[in-house]
Amino acid sequence: MSVTRTMEQIRSWFRKHLNNPQVVILVGLLVLGYLLIAFFGGMLLPFFAGLVIAYLLEGLVSPLVRYHVPRLLAVLIVLLAFMTGLFFFFFWLLPLLTGQITQLVQQLPVIITKTQELLLRLPEHYPALITKEQIVELTAFLRTEIFGLGQTMVSVSVASVLGLITIVIYLIIVPMLVFFFLKDKDRLLAWFASLLPRQRRLAGEVWRDVNVQIGKYIRGKTWEILIIWGVTYAAFLWLKLPYAMLLALFTGLSVLIPYIGVAVAVIPVALVAFAQWGFASPFFYTLGAYTVIQIVDGNILAPLLLSEAVDIHPVAIIAAILFFGGLWGFWGVFFAIPLATLVQAVLKAWPRQGEQPE
Repeated sequence: MSVTRTMEQIRSWFRKHLNNPQVVILVGLLVLGYLLIAFFGGMLLPFFAGLVIAYLLEGLVSPLVRYHVPRLLAVLIVLLAFMTGLFFFFFWLLPLLTGQITQLVQQLPVIITKTQELLLRLPEHYPALITKEQIVELTAFLRTEIFGLGQTMVSVSVASVLGLITIVIYLIIVPMLVFFFLKDKDRLLAWFASLLPRQRRLAGEVWRDVNVQIGKYIRGKTWEILIIWGVTYAAFLWLKLPYAMLLALFTGLSVLIPYIGVAVAVIPVALVAFAQWGFASPFFYTLGAYTVIQIVDGNILAPLLLSEAVDIHPVAIIAAILFFGGLWGFWGVFFAIPLATLVQAVLKAWPRQGEQPE
């Protein structure tokens, strides 16, 4: 009897909401967007990359337009700055990072050996907690993983050479798309709106909410990454920590994964510092500097930059990371907060009981 009642409630819910054209249009747009990305994402990757970059750069174009700079000139200024940054990345930063990654992979066996020597002392002091056999098994496992990592690095390098033509094509197509997206923003939005059904109030509410929230989030996170990256690089450089640029970049990018990223990023920092100095004072200075930077970020910088951007409880953020990460891997983790913002906007705009369709 209870099963029959439940099925009847489900059918009643579907009848109620499928009779609301606003809900049908919203769900249809969400499904269409998902199918477009799922089935044509690889083919349209330059288009989506240009769209995302244009969305980010619009945050720089709009202030210039508000100061009465002609839009075309504002677009050219911002695009020139972006291309300069891209040139800097490909011809200075990327070779530097690639060299440091290669050196770090070659150095990892030495790091593991030093770590093993330290760990082998633990059974002498804590025989009830750990044995020498367990330590040997652990280090053997780590060596196997490191060998696999080295093979992966080699294969990635070969794939990078083979994909050079694709990269060159992207470097031509994507900036062109970004230019036209920014230059003809109003015309393109008007054209897209003309293709949508008239009864799209609910979809419009979701878009306005998501646009404001994600726009603030992306701009805030970009500044947070750059600041943490720069400050961490300066600290590691002053401490003479090897691979300072690579570890600083990893620390900066760790803020993209709230709560979890901080704990993960400290591992390579601690391993490199230990391999360099053991348990000498610079090792503790390095961990101390990392801890201070993360405390300042979590308590001052992030609230200052993102106070109005993400109105989601930490438990919901962690749940989103686990859910979308399990669904789509790395990219699911990367876009967990924007996707959680979209879900929250849909739930907020969803018609409540007693509301009439318009």
